[in-house]
Amino acid sequence: MDRIEAMKVFVAALDEGSLAGAGRRLARSPAAVSRAIALLEQHIGAELLHRTTRTLKLSEAGERYASACRRILADLEEAELSAAGERVAPRGTLTISAPPISGEEILRPILDAYLDAYPEVSVNLVLIDRYASLVEEGIDVALRVAELPDSSLVAVRVGGDVKRVIVASPRYLAGHPPILEPADLGQHRIITTTHFGHDAWVFPPAAGSAIFRSVHFKPRLVVNSVRAALASAVDGHGVTRLYTYHVAERVQDGSLKVILRNAEPSALPVHLLTPQGRISVPKVRAFMDFAVPRLRAEFSRLSVQAQAFQG
Repeated sequence: MDRIEAMKVFVAALDEGSLAGAGRRLARSPAAVSRAIALLEQHIGAELLHRTTRTLKLSEAGERYASACRRILADLEEAELSAAGERVAPRGTLTISAPPISGEEILRPILDAYLDAYPEVSVNLVLIDRYASLVEEGIDVALRVAELPDSSLVAVRVGGDVKRVIVASPRYLAGHPPILEPADLGQHRIITTTHFGHDAWVFPPAAGSAIFRSVHFKPRLVVNSVRAALASAVDGHGVTRLYTYHVAERVQDGSLKVILRNAEPSALPVHLLTPQGRISVPKVRAFMDFAVPRLRAEFSRLSVQAQAFQG
């Protein structure tokens, strides 16, 4: 087995989380997978993986080597596809990252339709509430709700003026002091996620001021799931901050009320991101062409929905 093939096995093991999973994905025996990893470790003179019976963990050298392998394999794929030109049909595995709720409810139906349209493509959808490093983690496309820093990534706006809103249940609000300005939150039970501010929320300046307001708190509940934070707020256990599309249905049915509307931060854009050069890969280009107009239509609908419940 040559070194490029061994790199493919190594990356597959990381993606699948086990040597056995890599073997199934690449149709190789467990012994062949183990030999490929051993070949790489022998070549670089360092252990790449700490193995247990159930898990794989990258060594420090393995983390650096994994990032390099992903870049090399991506560059190789791009070179081959560029040489083949337009004769190459979309095929292979497309890896996409997205926040959990928007990935499940907005992107997933579009992916189902994309897979129907392109039967030679498979999709690995990674739902995470953090900003993944696309190149280092081998991600082809990311759906991101945020202002984007300058970078080498290709960004296509798919619409979205997504707002962050403060909500609580009518029952909770009836039993606690009124919340008329951001500083009042210091008297309340706060439910938060790390993605939306673990121990502080920032609000725009008050009228006549240029200084942003930062409200610090000790949250009563910190959870890494938007659904859990939403459910706890609906059940009357505190105040939380989420995106408009997270809470729209619950606001419309009266389970939650939006508060501090005059202190909402500016809306955030939504983009699809892909590394430079990946846009020319047929599976990526086909997905972008397919998904962008559908995502724009969906986020436009959600924006209208949010305006309706905010009055």
